[in-house]
Amino acid sequence: MAAVKGRLILAAAALLAVTSPAPVREGRPELAVMTWNTCAGTNSDCGLYRADAATLGETVARYATDRPIRPGVILLQEFCTGADDALRRALTARTGRSWSVRSWALPGADGAPYLCHPDRAGRPRGAASIVLAVADEPVTFQVFPLPSPPWYVGRAVLCATLPGRKVRVCGTHLSSGRADDDRQPGAPYRTRQVTELMAHAAVPGYRSVFGGDLNIAPPDSGDGTAAARRAIAPAYRAYQECDRRGTARTGQWTHRNQAGTKKLDYLFAPHGTRVRCDLAPLTPLSDHRPLYLRVSF
Repeated sequence: MAAVKGRLILAAAALLAVTSPAPVREGRPELAVMTWNTCAGTNSDCGLYRADAATLGETVARYATDRPIRPGVILLQEFCTGADDALRRALTARTGRSWSVRSWALPGADGAPYLCHPDRAGRPRGAASIVLAVADEPVTFQVFPLPSPPWYVGRAVLCATLPGRKVRVCGTHLSSGRADDDRQPGAPYRTRQVTELMAHAAVPGYRSVFGGDLNIAPPDSGDGTAAARRAIAPAYRAYQECDRRGTARTGQWTHRNQAGTKKLDYLFAPHGTRVRCDLAPLTPLSDHRPLYLRVSF
């Protein structure tokens, strides 16, 4: 009897081995990122100039949910530190996710915070800033000051390390290239800033995603100065930019002013990854268009 029972158990085990479905392979891990220069601080030509904190937060949250790519990481430039809490609340309300928000206030030439102009009711909005917001992830933030012209605002890289994904995301807003900023022959500050941005984004054992408003036109665009275009070339060699099409190192324009349009905003991901890019239409809110990346590692 025991022998018969043993044979039945073995037969059942064999049947399970044949009929049980094979394990389903998980898809490639993905990360969705958005970058946007909100133009909220001191530029009176933009619709978000002097917008209150609630409006700033809600506007960004709307862009984080109304496009085909819904980011879990958001890079902002020309935001205002006084709107950080409003941004966190608006993102949570619209996405149902928990967000960590970190900002860095740009210092002026005197070392004091470079202030956003007050809102339309005269209330202070804090300092002009770069921002990193991350959803539903254990995250560590780090700030790395960049070499900047001492006569204008300081610049920095703001990085988020996501240990659960083994991903490092860094955002920045580089010197502008205007006459009162990095306009010297050879674009010396932006050249060094790009080099240091790439160095801070690269961490052993982690995949790097970085970008923001780099204030440099692409190498093959013909826009801006040749020196500035050369400054961004190393990033194109070491990474793939989400909006690059074909062999030309360029992409759709992301910025418009009285001088015309050009690409100034970027999102770079490692070579060998699958990337999808989306670019929102320009609106009167800002002189920059939000740029989105979905990367599959």
